[in-house]
Amino acid sequence: MKIYIESLGCAKNQVDSEILLTYAEENGYMKAEKPEDADVIVVNSCGFIDSAKEESISAFFSLREANPKARIILAGCLAQRYGRDMELKEADAIFGNHDLSLFPSVLKGLEERVCIPEYPDPDRERDDRKELLGYPRSAYLKISEGCNHCCSYCAIPLIRGPLRSRPMEKVIEEAKRLIASGVYEINLIAQDLGAYGLDIYGSQMLVTLLSKLADLDGEFVLRLLYIHPDTFPEGLIGLVRSNRKILPYFDIPFQHADGRVLRSMGRTGSREVYTALVSRIREALPDAVIRTTLMLGYPGEDEEAFMELRRFVEEARFDWMGSFLYSREEGTPAYAMRGQKEHDRAHRKAAAWQKEIQEIQEGITAERLRRFVGRSYDALVEEKVENEELAIARIYAQAPDVDGLTVIMGRGMESGSVVRVGITNVRGVDLEGVRI
Repeated sequence: MKIYIESLGCAKNQVDSEILLTYAEENGYMKAEKPEDADVIVVNSCGFIDSAKEESISAFFSLREANPKARIILAGCLAQRYGRDMELKEADAIFGNHDLSLFPSVLKGLEERVCIPEYPDPDRERDDRKELLGYPRSAYLKISEGCNHCCSYCAIPLIRGPLRSRPMEKVIEEAKRLIASGVYEINLIAQDLGAYGLDIYGSQMLVTLLSKLADLDGEFVLRLLYIHPDTFPEGLIGLVRSNRKILPYFDIPFQHADGRVLRSMGRTGSREVYTALVSRIREALPDAVIRTTLMLGYPGEDEEAFMELRRFVEEARFDWMGSFLYSREEGTPAYAMRGQKEHDRAHRKAAAWQKEIQEIQEGITAERLRRFVGRSYDALVEEKVENEELAIARIYAQAPDVDGLTVIMGRGMESGSVVRVGITNVRGVDLEGVRI
């Protein structure tokens, strides 16, 4: 029997997909490289915003059509959030993501259709994966699940539940296994890395955890993804500055900069507070790379609020920025703040603002990238270009899947190798260089 897993959404979903694949292989399944070859297809869905839901449903039906003889399972966030109410007759099973250890029983009893588990006992949570689905020698390491921030627009607490930090010793043991298997880039992920430990240790423990991870033996680097700006840990900047194994890369989803909008979102910052955080990072770490995510079209965002956000982007000068339009999500406090007709009107206006702010950021990113030209860096090769003396790689400034890439000219480069590259040019959002 062969199984194919289509992993959608964020890196946390990718880790879940790797765990599902491990359970399947332990129960006699082999991984199928293409859906057409599979006996069972799993769509590990995203349910964060409307566009993600639409992508998940579209992928489900496309895969159903690609292999109508296969059994197909809708899994992941969309299944967890809506599974009990879904009338999706085309699915052979619907499986939520709160307790992945139940996946073997779902495979054995596909005719039972719906399994929406509650939170497992921490001792049952799996932390070993036999196969990684990302790029060679790069892996995601999840240090916690769920979120306690309960931002008024966000459905993550409804889908993933409250904050559940993994015990420090379990995270360290998993990191040791990844390093022993040859992983070079360990990307730490959570809904908010900064909140790690608050539930089980009573205080923020990310800095302590990072110190222990950075002390492990082996050739590896640590990348931090997703730190809520309102819980940015004290001591983190100093630790990154003093330890070369921790990349000076900060992914901080500010979402907005207008104080009134932020308070309505359930956040405590302002343009001045957030700009000061960016300045503090860059003063201590001049080579730091800062990525953010911004939301346009939230209820109450007017022209004045947008101008405050625009000023923030111009002042902060992020290296990388993503943006998205607010999505009305049932069950969130913001859902009732306006009706659908008003939302549609606001959405159209916000789309124009989004385009404007993205154009500003494109110029900033191009300028920020130019500082890398004439300098050399270690780069992790993702892919060798066939029949060419070229490779696609990433330096410390480029996180997997979300940032630009580095195109390297040179010989003898294979996927997963770490090479030294001299940066020679900027082309769009990518860097160009030669192997040294």
